[in-house]
Amino acid sequence: MLGWAVTFLIIALIAAVLGFGGIAGASAGIAQILFVIFVILFLVAMVARAVRGRPPV
Repeated sequence: MLGWAVTFLIIALIAAVLGFGGIAGASAGIAQILFVIFVILFLVAMVARAVRGRPPV
């Protein structure tokens, strides 16, 4: 998930440099959404591990 977010961020940066504002904005928005989903899933996984008694890595 994080890899996809980075991919869309790179696409957004390249599109912005080339002057494609619409594509850059859309790609940046997708990257932000994917990053937020990644962070939420990561936190849920850490809480689940803590509840089950395994120490975080």
